[in-house]
Amino acid sequence: MTQGLSRTHSHSARLIRVLADLAVAEAPESRQSFADRLGLWLDFTDAIALFAVINNAAGGVPARVAPAPSSAGQALRDDFTRVRTGLEESIALDGLTTPGKARVKLPRPDWHPSIEGAADFLPYQRYYLAHQRDMGAAITPLRSSARAALAALSPAHKQLAQVDGVMEQALGPRERNLLTSVPVALARHFERLHQAHRAARAEAGEADSPDQWLQPGGWLATFCKDMKTVLLAELDLRLQPVAGLLEALGNEVTKQA
Repeated sequence: MTQGLSRTHSHSARLIRVLADLAVAEAPESRQSFADRLGLWLDFTDAIALFAVINNAAGGVPARVAPAPSSAGQALRDDFTRVRTGLEESIALDGLTTPGKARVKLPRPDWHPSIEGAADFLPYQRYYLAHQRDMGAAITPLRSSARAALAALSPAHKQLAQVDGVMEQALGPRERNLLTSVPVALARHFERLHQAHRAARAEAGEADSPDQWLQPGGWLATFCKDMKTVLLAELDLRLQPVAGLLEALGNEVTKQA
């Protein structure tokens, strides 16, 4: 397996842990089984479709593998690395705290008559949502291509690809709803850092200046660093289904070699 796949596949709960570390989300131990937790995500019609696919897969489908050139699997892994690297670089290169031309530029505090008014989270919410749109636009077709390549290997692998398709359809809307709540959680972190900064300045009797917020050690610089960490954790989460499909594809190609 390539380094890109192993990096993404290893930490399924990283996003929750990162948010918990920032004290904007709780990560309690669940006492439910995996099947119980999965059932909470599935509608009745989704469960029927998933059952039909799994039932067909368990019906003694021959596992004869059609010839599949290893170049096809390698091309998909190259695409995976390209997409992952491109999205990581887009998060790192913000055009403000890092030099260079950014696809999504990190906002700086707007001028405002009051210091408090300059600390507006809305531009940073838009920044985060723009990265989420980039992730969705790049990863969705990559996942479809991986499913198509896996389905071409054998009837059994086609069933696996179908299961992934049903899961994406069933869980996709819920995943999107959850992920759109991440900026809401980050807003609490933004406000907490800002309030701590104001309290420290007031206690020291020092004047405040938005121009200093993004300087090294500034409260807004800290927030932006934390926001990038959350974005990278979300990227790992979004790439996991593709990594799993490519792992199955890579294992089968290895068997045929």
